[in-house]
Amino acid sequence: MFILGVILLILGLIFNLGIVVTIGIILLVIGAVLFLLGAAGRQLGPRRHYF
Repeated sequence: MFILGVILLILGLIFNLGIVVTIGIILLVIGAVLFLLGAAGRQLGPRRHYF
């Protein structure tokens, strides 16, 4: 999710598409939060690790 957010953010900036930039930022933030929670050892729903 983190990588998809970065890709969408870059594509949105290159092609000047505002909605793609917004979706990229949202996915980037969600991916970062899930990564940090997974790295801290917190269980995320039924998954103990988030990949």
